[in-house]
Amino acid sequence: MSKIPVGILGATGAVGQRFVQLLENHPWFEITALAASDRSVGLAYADACRWLLPTPMPERTGKLIVQPIEPGMDCQLIFSALPSSVAGEVEANFAQAGYAVSSNASAHRMDADVPLLIPEVNPEHTGLLAIQKKQRGWQGLMVTNPNCSSTELALAFKPLHENFGLRNVFVATMQAVSGAGYPGVASLDIVDNLIPYIHDEEDKVEREPGKLLGKLVDGRVIAADFVVSAQCNRVAVREGHTACVAIQFHEKPAVDAVIAALTSFRGTEEVAALPSTPRLPLVVHRQPDRPQPILDRDAGNGMVVNIGRVRPDPLFDIKFVVLGHNTVRGAAGCAIHNAELLKVQGWL
Repeated sequence: MSKIPVGILGATGAVGQRFVQLLENHPWFEITALAASDRSVGLAYADACRWLLPTPMPERTGKLIVQPIEPGMDCQLIFSALPSSVAGEVEANFAQAGYAVSSNASAHRMDADVPLLIPEVNPEHTGLLAIQKKQRGWQGLMVTNPNCSSTELALAFKPLHENFGLRNVFVATMQAVSGAGYPGVASLDIVDNLIPYIHDEEDKVEREPGKLLGKLVDGRVIAADFVVSAQCNRVAVREGHTACVAIQFHEKPAVDAVIAALTSFRGTEEVAALPSTPRLPLVVHRQPDRPQPILDRDAGNGMVVNIGRVRPDPLFDIKFVVLGHNTVRGAAGCAIHNAELLKVQGWL
């Protein structure tokens, strides 16, 4: 089978580099085009990019010439690692021009006709694409993945909402500095410190899970009926977002029932067969001091969401800790996973 040619927008940035790393030797996709800001255009990728990842830059990709961020790239599928401040119009232009766009940016996540996707959580939401193409007159299409913290939370919430019904959720996140891109947070601001504010982050964490776990009814997503209250903090961790979660349910479950629901969660058979799907999307740790970013963020090639300290909560019902790899499962890895879903569903 010939591979689908793909391009990356914002290829020189931290998430763009993670796309390059994860797409190397992908069984279905092959990078044929890279685009970045004007200062990089015309340079070989290896010369334009300050490579930040511990694995070597793929040699073939390093030889590609960086192009302007505009339609005309020689590929069918576009992965967007653009900043949200510029992604909105640019991504729409690519979809209008006939490209399939799988975006990591927040610009279109809450648009009524744009699927906000996690394959294990809501693969049926691609049903919005026919409406999207008709309403917008696009030759192509667009899907988005959630905020990095919303991703790990929604994966943990999915089996719990289905089994017991989420009612109220409190979340306090401790988010890695790589979530701010490169160079990210200045060292004098984050070393020996915690920053209790991340611009727009709490709004995303409070709104996105409702759309992700909502029902597709008559061509629109009806948001799930639970409330999330979030406090988001930046901490001196390189990669791996951690969240402390407390949940009140419509039907109060026992701790063992919660653990059983989490450990048995798999997603559909179609999704389980995708190349990026981990064997176990959720791993529950029994040790009292896990999960930890340095020990657990790379589980399942960074696509596993780790859960630990599942226990009763004296104010709500149940509380636990969630950890996910923010630039893999929470960013580039999820966008690639979404594109795999588009392929098997016949949208590519």
